Amino acid sequence: MRLGRHHAALSPEQRRRKAFRRGMLAGLTAVAIVAAGLVVVFGGGGLLCRTREPVLVDVAAAVDIAPAVMEAADAFNATKTAAGGRCVLVQVTEQPPATVLRTLIGDRAGVLRERPDGWIADSSAWIRLARQQGASALPAEESVVATSPLVFATRSSLARRFSVGGTQMNWRMVFPSTVRGRLAPTADEPDVVRVPDPSLAGAGIATVAAARDVVGSGPDADKALTAFVRWAQAGSAPDYRSMLAAVDDRTFWQRPVVIVPEQSVFQHGLRPSADPVVALHPREGTISLDYPYVVTAGDPAVAEASSAFAAWLRGPQAQEIVRRAGFRSGDGRQGPISPGPQLPTTAPLTRTSVSPDDIDEALRAWSRLAPATNILVLADTSKHMAERLNGRPRLDVALEAAKIGLRLFPDSTHMGLWEFAGGIGGIKGYRQLVGLGPISEPERGQVVRKARLDELTSTITAHPRRDSSLYDAVLSGFRRVTSDYREEMNNALLVITAGKDDGEGVKLPDLVRRLREEWDPDRPVQIIVIAFGKGVDRDGLAQIAAATNGSLHEAQEPGEIIDVFLAALARRLCHPTCKPTT
Repeated sequence: MRLGRHHAALSPEQRRRKAFRRGMLAGLTAVAIVAAGLVVVFGGGGLLCRTREPVLVDVAAAVDIAPAVMEAADAFNATKTAAGGRCVLVQVTEQPPATVLRTLIGDRAGVLRERPDGWIADSSAWIRLARQQGASALPAEESVVATSPLVFATRSSLARRFSVGGTQMNWRMVFPSTVRGRLAPTADEPDVVRVPDPSLAGAGIATVAAARDVVGSGPDADKALTAFVRWAQAGSAPDYRSMLAAVDDRTFWQRPVVIVPEQSVFQHGLRPSADPVVALHPREGTISLDYPYVVTAGDPAVAEASSAFAAWLRGPQAQEIVRRAGFRSGDGRQGPISPGPQLPTTAPLTRTSVSPDDIDEALRAWSRLAPATNILVLADTSKHMAERLNGRPRLDVALEAAKIGLRLFPDSTHMGLWEFAGGIGGIKGYRQLVGLGPISEPERGQVVRKARLDELTSTITAHPRRDSSLYDAVLSGFRRVTSDYREEMNNALLVITAGKDDGEGVKLPDLVRRLREEWDPDRPVQIIVIAFGKGVDRDGLAQIAAATNGSLHEAQEPGEIIDVFLAALARRLCHPTCKPTT
């Protein structure tokens, strides 16, 4: 899976603070050594520190909890706690969980210079994922430092508007309005519910789990979850601070809502505002983020010192610090100290149907659905697409559908377009209209591919006298996507056709045999066939799709394309072991 796409750079203020802390730590080290010497000289046998060099513990903490842990570390260092007869001195740095995870599992890109000695993530899901991916030297258990329930956050004026309109926050709001049975949100609903990027933030992982729990299981649920992922990707953000800042920005969304931990609303509310951001509980119950501390040190002496800090963080002094920062206690029983008017006065309901296993499964689902797509589209422009479908040429219906479908693909998509019919491109029976590549970049000149693709879906015409070269085009298109395979993407050949081949080139049995021989499960390319109209060669198309673990869909109206695309994309949840579907 792709985690931590945006490596977080420290701001100038953070760099100054980090440099100050390093100097402070060096000073504390010297003080500890001097203090240890005084113990020996004056016979302070009750003190644990001796004349040996202190044990330095480097703790990586998620960005939202790092300031509180830094304050706690200062208080801990002042206690001169000892481990193995040596003083323990703790230094804390802000680190995104994905960066720490990559470091622990031995990745080479986007990692920390040195492995930390302790790690506080913003969800225990990260710890479980690290263990699953082979992170070494992690103990079997971790201790929870703090908790914070997920809330729906918006401006107080909008919260009043939603309340007057009878709109309660609920998890179905994370889905596009089409999944909820309407083309657009009503005036009393949020026009967007933004979700933290699950590959970077624990709140995003938990939101995917809640969305999965709401829709249940089965093909329709998979399509709904796929729609959620597409919708969430367009509005996801790398951190809670930027999401809450966007709520205050009135230049784009009119009625924005974001899903964030309660603590981030508390912190945001420390700044005066005429229309402050407030937290609202979802009516079905919420999920609480836990902030677990896990010892990551490989050296036994440092691991013992790291464990000492972890134990201290569960004590009353440290728990008061995290609660003053807007968190709830590690056991969740005590709320923030002085929560202020931005937070609800009542405790949230817990969505008990979401288990840790469900959260882990949701993270796996996101990792399958979220990667960008590398897709080549084959458009049938043969005489069969000139035939009428509901009073219009089939090709017009198909291209209108393609125009709708193009909106489902984000700018990270790679896409190309070929047309095929007998005699087009010489004896080949197909030709390239747009080369396979990033849709946000031009293939040549100044026009980006997405604009060119959108133009072509309005201008391509069928050739009433040309036969169909469907099988030749499929084989060549499959080979093109295979040769241009992108490891970090989902790779597919999308065939929009009337579903007939006129037998001038490769025959069906030979095509299916070649597809099966050339399909590589380690570099899988799916063939997705969308057949428009009646009288299609259903059996032949099903064989083509099945040879690559693809899928066959039949459509009569352009509006069906959204359902078709979502069904096709949802097969990523089982790919490459999906059962053939039509």
